[in-house]
Amino acid sequence: MSQAPRRDGRTPVLLAAAIGLGGGLLLAAPLTELLQGQLQEQTKALINPFSAWAGLGDQEVVILGTDVGGGNTDVMYTLRVKDGVTHLTQVPRDTYIDSSSFGPLKANALYAMGGPEAVKGELSRHLGRPIDHHILVNLSVIRRLGDALGGLEVTVPKRMYYTDNTQGLYIDLQPGLQTLKGRDLEGFLRFRHDEMGDIGRLDRQKLLLKALFQKITTPENLVRLPALLSAAGKDLKTDLGPMELGGLITAMGGTKLDAERLGGRPFERDGISYWEAEWPAQAAAGAAGAAAGATSDRYRFLF
Repeated sequence: MSQAPRRDGRTPVLLAAAIGLGGGLLLAAPLTELLQGQLQEQTKALINPFSAWAGLGDQEVVILGTDVGGGNTDVMYTLRVKDGVTHLTQVPRDTYIDSSSFGPLKANALYAMGGPEAVKGELSRHLGRPIDHHILVNLSVIRRLGDALGGLEVTVPKRMYYTDNTQGLYIDLQPGLQTLKGRDLEGFLRFRHDEMGDIGRLDRQKLLLKALFQKITTPENLVRLPALLSAAGKDLKTDLGPMELGGLITAMGGTKLDAERLGGRPFERDGISYWEAEWPAQAAAGAAGAAAGATSDRYRFLF
């Protein structure tokens, strides 16, 4: 009598193991990618706590740089992040403003006359779009920020030498590509004592802004935002909360920079030089200019 083949009790176990191993190999790659993706997103949120606030970039902000005395604003920019581009518009300090509250003056006097609200109000009126927030920076912070970032690489276009003891300002720069830190960085930003005056300074500021933009929006510096903002200390004042400010800078990361100067031409009135700006709302500006020309003898200029 023939004997029936004996079943190996290990067969089901081995078969299950083979199926499990094969399925595991097939699923390993997509599962790893999924887990890595989730981990990266979680890590990103942990590393950069400002990422959830990046939507603030849709609003427009005016950046004001005051001198050491904290009076007039030597620097004025509007900033907005839209469609993958960070838009910066330079407003020359000598821009003629026929203020609804203070009469005719230069743009750099608006802050001293009425604070940030006056600046936001006049720029909103002339640009034809709302300026939602402000960031006020004393230019002395540039020294600390430049040091915290390890300096900014720019090409100094010409020999720059100027001393202003009242401002504690000493500028002595040679032409050429170099990494600027501290007082040299501040001097490059503020120098305006040549034939180009304020317009030349605005062009140099654009070079510095591009270098700053490229450096501060790198991943390694975006995660250092709390430390960088802390370095600014009391020399940075804003109506944005800390998370909103960090979110704005985070929104700039990965965008292209479009920096431009408000167009126009210089003119002189009563021995005082101004910049006649080409505002976006040109028709309204033209009507206001015509009215100003008709009554210029009644104007009291501040400078």
